[in-house]
Formats: sequence, C-alpha cells, structure tokens
Amino acid sequence: MIEPTSPPPVIVLVRPQLGENIGKAARAMLNFGLTELRLVAPRDGWPNPQAGPAASGADLVLEGAEVFESVADAVADCAHVYATTVRKRGVTKPVVTPEQAAQVIHRAAARSAILFGPERSGLETDDVAVARTIITVPINPEFGSLNLAQAVILVAYEWSKGLALASPPTVDIEPPAAQIELDGMIAQLDALLDEGGYYFPPDRTPATRRMLRTLLTKPGWSGPEVRTVRGILSSLVPKRPRSG
Repeated sequence: MIEPTSPPPVIVLVRPQLGENIGKAARAMLNFGLTELRLVAPRDGWPNPQAGPAASGADLVLEGAEVFESVADAVADCAHVYATTVRKRGVTKPVVTPEQAAQVIHRAAARSAILFGPERSGLETDDVAVARTIITVPINPEFGSLNLAQAVILVAYEWSKGLALASPPTVDIEPPAAQIELDGMIAQLDALLDEGGYYFPPDRTPATRRMLRTLLTKPGWSGPEVRTVRGILSSLVPKRPRSG
C-alpha cells in the first residue's frame, strides 16, 4: 500500500449535462473516499434537483460542490491537472492509466485535479490543453462509450487502493472435518450403495470405490457439512415399521 502524502484529488466535471449524472458521479466518488467536487458551467445550473436522488446518500459531496465558469478557474489552485479522455485529440501530452496516475497523485506534494468531460462528447481539445497529463484506459476500439459515473469510478477506485478503506467483512470458515468423520460418511454411503446394488460388475468395484473416495475427499468438508450429508443419507434408508 502506498503511503499517501498529498490531499485527495479534486474531481472536476466539465459542462455536465444532466443533474442525475452529477449525482451518480458524486456517489462514485464517496464510495472511494473522494469528496471534493467542482463543476464547470453545468448545463442546467446548480444546484440541480435531479442530483440528490441519483447520489443515493452522497449528500456530503453535492453540498460541497463548487461551480466555476471555466476549466482554468476550477483548477487554478492545483499543481497537477489530469484530463480523462479516450483519445489524445491532437494534443501531445504524457498518457497514463488510472493506476499510474493514482500512484503519482499519492506521492505528489501538491493538490491534483482530474477533469471529466460532458456526457455526450467528452473533453474538448481546449479543455485537454489545460491539463499536463492525460488519463486513459484500454478500451474496445469498436465501442469506446463509458458514461460519466463509470469514468469517475474507474479513477476513484484506483486512487482508493492506496488507502486503508474498509474491506468487506470476512466470514469465518469452519475447519476441515477430522479424517474419522469423513471416513464415517464415506463408509455410510458405501454401505447404502452396496445394499442398493450400485457396484456392478463386481470386478469394477475396487476402482469405483476409489473414484468415489477421491470425489468425496476433494471438497474439503467441514464437520457440520459431513454431519449434514450423513443425515441426508440416513433419511434415504427406508424406515422399518415399528412392532406392535
């Protein structure tokens, strides 16, 4: 894990078109620990009533969002500016993956900003020109169509890998059953199969028994699992009528 030495990057949405897409981007950000959102000339103004429901509780990000008239104004206090785009758009700049950008951002001494373009067309050439580095991902050349939130989540996830974010809770795994328990289950099944005439022809019985043992020892049964299977096998034995 990288030891972060810089503040989290600023996410800048350039001329976003739909409030719900701004909300979805905010949701993506907060899932991975990013909270500073800046908007450049949002088409439908700001605040936008469609953003809140789409953010699914990421109100912290929306409430702190700032609006700017230009990309230059939005990144004026940032020393490192990245433009996310599938194409270079004729601008000669270093090109990195989200993972590579995240590593640099974590080690940078100053604040970084990451630009994302409008939903329909992406960043314009003049927007990309403000940045110092381009972030792109290998993508299907026949269908390069990430939506805004997807693009944000790709970059935010890579940045979050350098943090100690909470991992999914671990689930305790039962220890493997003792060999005597496993042997008991196999013997019980073997007796049922023998009684039911499964082993035929007789000369194949040793090989069939070996195959069954190999099959039944592969999963690494736990004690409760073995007991469950033995209960199932017991239920398959016809019950003898009680004597009066």
